[in-house]
Amino acid sequence: MRITSTSCICPVLVCLCFVQRCYGAAHHGSIKVTRNQTKHVEGETEVHHRPKRGWVWNQFFVLEEHMGPDPQYVGKLHSNSDKGDGSVKYILTGEGAGTIFIIDDTTGDIHSTKSLDREQKTHYVLHAQAIDRRTNKPLEPESEFIIKVQDINDNAPKFTDGPYIVTVPEMSEMGTSVLQVTATDADDPTYGNSARVVYSILQGQPYFSVDPKTGVIRTALHNMDREAREHYSVVIQAKDMAGQVGGLSGSTTVNITLTDVNDNPPRFPQKHYQLYVPESAQVGSAVGKIKANDADTGSNADMKYTIINGDGSGVFSISTDKETREGILSLKKPLNYEKKKSYTLNIEGANTHLDFRFSHLGPFKDVTMLKIIVGDVDEPPLFTMPSYVMEVYENMKIGTAVGTVTAQDPDTANSLVRYFIDHNTEEDRYFTIDASTGTIKTAKIFDREETPWYNITVAASEIDNPGLVSYVPVGVRILDVNDNPPELARDYDVVVCENAKPGQVIQTITATDKDNSANGARFHFSLDEGLSLNPNFTLRDNEDNTASILTRRRRYSRTTQDIYYLPVLISDGGVPPLSSSSTLTIRVCACERDGRVRTCHAEAFLSSAGLSTGALIAILLCVVILLAIVVLFVTLRRSKKEPLIISEEDVRENVVTYDDEGGGEEDTEAFDITALRNPSAAEELKYRRDVRPEVKPAPRHHTSSSLDSIDVQEFIKQRLAEADLDPSVPPYDSLQTYAYEGHRSEAGSISSLDSATTHSDQDYNYLGDWGPEFKKLAELYGEIESERTT
Repeated sequence: MRITSTSCICPVLVCLCFVQRCYGAAHHGSIKVTRNQTKHVEGETEVHHRPKRGWVWNQFFVLEEHMGPDPQYVGKLHSNSDKGDGSVKYILTGEGAGTIFIIDDTTGDIHSTKSLDREQKTHYVLHAQAIDRRTNKPLEPESEFIIKVQDINDNAPKFTDGPYIVTVPEMSEMGTSVLQVTATDADDPTYGNSARVVYSILQGQPYFSVDPKTGVIRTALHNMDREAREHYSVVIQAKDMAGQVGGLSGSTTVNITLTDVNDNPPRFPQKHYQLYVPESAQVGSAVGKIKANDADTGSNADMKYTIINGDGSGVFSISTDKETREGILSLKKPLNYEKKKSYTLNIEGANTHLDFRFSHLGPFKDVTMLKIIVGDVDEPPLFTMPSYVMEVYENMKIGTAVGTVTAQDPDTANSLVRYFIDHNTEEDRYFTIDASTGTIKTAKIFDREETPWYNITVAASEIDNPGLVSYVPVGVRILDVNDNPPELARDYDVVVCENAKPGQVIQTITATDKDNSANGARFHFSLDEGLSLNPNFTLRDNEDNTASILTRRRRYSRTTQDIYYLPVLISDGGVPPLSSSSTLTIRVCACERDGRVRTCHAEAFLSSAGLSTGALIAILLCVVILLAIVVLFVTLRRSKKEPLIISEEDVRENVVTYDDEGGGEEDTEAFDITALRNPSAAEELKYRRDVRPEVKPAPRHHTSSSLDSIDVQEFIKQRLAEADLDPSVPPYDSLQTYAYEGHRSEAGSISSLDSATTHSDQDYNYLGDWGPEFKKLAELYGEIESERTT
């Protein structure tokens, strides 16, 4: 099959067409591709399109953006096996086959049914095949060919980054590069001039220019001044087809701003200024402003103001406000219209950031003259001193003059002044002032020891203008008068040991005085001269405001006298001198050999310790409470519980206690055995008061003879049995204990109660037979018997 192309008509490609045709003839069965051509109806002449690229034998070309009513003819497929009888069927496959590109399966003609856009897709790859229509068998191998979309100039150049904002320094040299702009064209840059762009300037001349090929924008004038014009809007056009007629174009805007440089020196609008400042202006306050104009901006317009000369340079100062670039004039010293009515200042304003490229435009500073007029103001009275200190003695009578304050009207009118005390504090009420003379007097009697210093405030105002008031502080010092006698510095606890020696220092005393040192710095100590000479103690003045107490004899005894009283007279060195008498209490104590106190009399201790009456009462109260507790405890111990059996002859009340051994059962004087045989207790049973018996026991009847004849042991056993069987006596409440000594001892009674007054007829010789243990007892009784016999 052959792919036939009409492009071989071009003379340059005649050889290639020849080779192609020969190649197709040599290879039987190859497909011949006929190149696309514009078919002309009714015998119109053929129009051929010459591609820019080299010719490729297996390529078709189709124009983009075809807008005709009929499908665009692309080319023709033809097989050598095709005899023209319609037995060969052509099949087209690949990109766009059947949708964009259709083929006549009998003739092999290929048409494009849609308008194509090269900027979306530049070429399509397809496959052609010829088959036998009857058998559907391929007559030749499948062949591949390309359909390229041929470009037309349908896209205008575009500035993708516009609009642009750019700056360039003012006063730049001509030709200074500002910005490079670039336009893009979507057309094929390899085919024709559709994508060949040329730049031109539509707006912005004669200030700027643009390079037609590179798009570089440059300044076109010398010394472009920002102060004359700051902003420029430049329109740049890009046109394809190399700028030829019929080419498409696009434009963009470049906003160019001239940046500032310091090419303008500062200038004061006037060479002379005048400023009014009242004399009442406060020191440190701003009194005026001045400004030099500078056409530059930013740091190029920064300014510094200075006072270069003038008679007011020491009274005024100037500083620069960085925000407003103004010179702020401030007052350094107070103004006085009566002394000086005007000042003259020469003020310089200079740039702080200089550009030496433009130094020829200088100097970058300017000078102006400022005249300051001082305004007269009605001022308040002025005190002659900023503060006053006055003195007055204590105890002075009310109305005593303390001092005088003076104020004058500083104005030329010299108005009269009125004085008064501003009663804001309590101290101000202690003084009065003469409204005309300013003399301050006391309004109370002062005590230096109570308050040594007073601070008051005195005000002065003009009589004609009471609203103008000035104030001054006045300090009043209260001077001391010797009105306080000296006294002991503290309560001394003086102790003298019993073994003290004559001339021994037992205490050193000091004194205090409420007056100041001028009236109480020197103290003199002595004993009361009105009393007789003290034989026990003496006093020695140490001449250093102290005195020593010394003993005058060798020994002291607490038993004889435990407390001594020593009157001491103290006088100061004031004028006139004052004195006082104080009494020292000296306790006598027992001391160790090294002088340590061992013990003192209780009364002396309490007195010397300085116990108060309340403390003594508290101690006595505690002692009384302790004694009451002890008495109550003893009373409770001695008191007996109420008996459970109410009986006047309760046998338990007849127990007698002896400290000696007694004489046994036969010693009836020591213990009467009949107490256990009480007939009254035996005849009537006494019931317990806390328990009522359920069964009343049978009464017992004993005669006197039976009680005399019964044995004590049997009697106790009988009572014990009755107690056990008594239902009215609980065992836990009525424990009865009987201690039975047994039968009568053969030794008889050894009681010595009557041995001193009566004679015994008993023979004690048998004691010698009892053994060595009773040898001493036998000897003792044997000697007594022999003495009685003798």
